[in-house]
Amino acid sequence: MGGRYAAASGNPQHGRQRQVVAPSDADIEQRLNDLVKPAVFAELDYYHRLGLRNRVLSLPVMASIVLAMLWRHIPGVSALQRVLAQERILWTQPTRVSQPALTQRFLTFPAELFERVLAGVLAQLPARSAARSRPVPPRLSGVQTRFATCYALDGTTLDALFRKLRALQEVAEAPLAGHLAVVVDLVTHLPAKVWFGEDPRADDKTFLPQILDWLPPNSLLVFDLGYFAFPFFDTLTATGSWFVTRLRNKTSYTVQQILRDQPQVRDQIVKLGTYRSNPSNQLVRLIEVQIEGVWWRYLTNVRDPERLSVLDVVALYERRWHIETAFALVKGLLGLSYLWVGSLNGVQLQVWATWLYYAILIDLCDDVAEVLQLPLECISVEMVARSLYFYAGAANQGYTGTAAEFLAGEAKLFGIVKRPRAPSQPSVLTRVSLALDEQEI
Repeated sequence: MGGRYAAASGNPQHGRQRQVVAPSDADIEQRLNDLVKPAVFAELDYYHRLGLRNRVLSLPVMASIVLAMLWRHIPGVSALQRVLAQERILWTQPTRVSQPALTQRFLTFPAELFERVLAGVLAQLPARSAARSRPVPPRLSGVQTRFATCYALDGTTLDALFRKLRALQEVAEAPLAGHLAVVVDLVTHLPAKVWFGEDPRADDKTFLPQILDWLPPNSLLVFDLGYFAFPFFDTLTATGSWFVTRLRNKTSYTVQQILRDQPQVRDQIVKLGTYRSNPSNQLVRLIEVQIEGVWWRYLTNVRDPERLSVLDVVALYERRWHIETAFALVKGLLGLSYLWVGSLNGVQLQVWATWLYYAILIDLCDDVAEVLQLPLECISVEMVARSLYFYAGAANQGYTGTAAEFLAGEAKLFGIVKRPRAPSQPSVLTRVSLALDEQEI
């Protein structure tokens, strides 16, 4: 594309898009019919209240074809037009529409309808996860019984709009597409809530009022330094919610009580902020652990070590990386780094649909984990998604089992189970456990 487009094309996720439409597979189709279809049709009344009339590209049709673009890797509107004309797509019969009409619908179809469908589906999935019998990592299993929910919170900026959009080809700098804040359940790995902001330069903290309004009582929230703010900590404590984060460098504090003081671990109750203009109103717990000569410092407002031990805090913060993995999969594997259209509405439509399909994939991975009797975190979402191609082929040749059974049966061949961490690269939690006597903690 030339040097003028280097900033937009330098992202490795902006590689050549797939040109071959993937085959349909019965398992994902059934999940979409069972979980998404009812949520779609439940929004028809709201669809009409928006003043939208019944037309060829209605809400049910748009929901089915947008999901098909993600699930079956349909590379663009031209290919979508051909598939829609020849095949039944989920609950939509073969339909002939012009390419300009399809393109225009992507630009203008109200994205809030997809946001509402996403919310309806996400409300159903935790119960399905709770009904499964696959194991939960022991330390996480103990922690989850003490809180209503355990979440990881993080934000991400959507990449620059890819320059294949004609409207942007003469722009010197490709604009960014917005900012997301996402909450992921640490036990189920399901997205619990997604917020979208138009300004890609916005600070993560701009979402805090919305997060606080949404957060269920007695929830435990794990987040990084992007959300480090005394008022946020104080509000969480005052409203009966909990957090785990890291201590920001150069943060001042005064020690109020020493719970533990040993060469490799210090556990103290502190008051953050020593200046009158910027104090914290609530006491918090500062945990410091020395690993190979380096001090790791964590903050939590769970001041009772019996409710949350040192190792619990370390384990929770380590699992915060599940949300980073989710961002990588949504952007890379599911293509959210490659935006379909240049309108803000179209970007939002793709955002809600992509997170919806990601949640469906997590639901399938949870079934695979149950068949294998492994913790969900041992299952590779990427390899499950890529291996659906082989399940579709097997089903076409007469295989009658479920996708979870097929993928579990071929787990080694397809790389479904993640490789264990090399002994030479132990996790932070493992190093803490080795450095300390866990029974004393």
